[in-house]
Amino acid sequence: MKKVIWFDMDGTIADLYGVDNWLDKLRAADESPYANAPVMLNMNTFARYLNRARELGYQIGIISWLSKISSTEYDMKVAAAKRKWLSNHLRSVAWDFIHIVPYGTPKSTFSVTKEDILFDDEKPNRDSWNGIAYQPSQIMSVLRAL
Repeated sequence: MKKVIWFDMDGTIADLYGVDNWLDKLRAADESPYANAPVMLNMNTFARYLNRARELGYQIGIISWLSKISSTEYDMKVAAAKRKWLSNHLRSVAWDFIHIVPYGTPKSTFSVTKEDILFDDEKPNRDSWNGIAYQPSQIMSVLRAL
């Protein structure tokens, strides 16, 4: 069974919280903060590391929550905005998994092996992870060391 490297999006690779008035926009069911979130890493280097990890036999995945403010229509818009963000910023990465799930879904339910890696800005997600979990600030050094 292949090991998987998982990434949260908001606050981990996409700076949702750096978008002006992000919370007001989400409360107004405006998905634009997800689409317009600045990057949090050098995306060229990040993509190169991800592609090298795949060459080493890892699978690569996203586990990202939908907005806490939710409706079926808004959830579809948020999921589309997140997928578009990934394709805009990480075009060369062939994701094995992209899970955009309801807010609060335990991310640990997606862990496949005890050696799976999660990068997430939320400490409770890291603490409950069934594999190895890191803060976003560790992404580049961990990927570089693979």
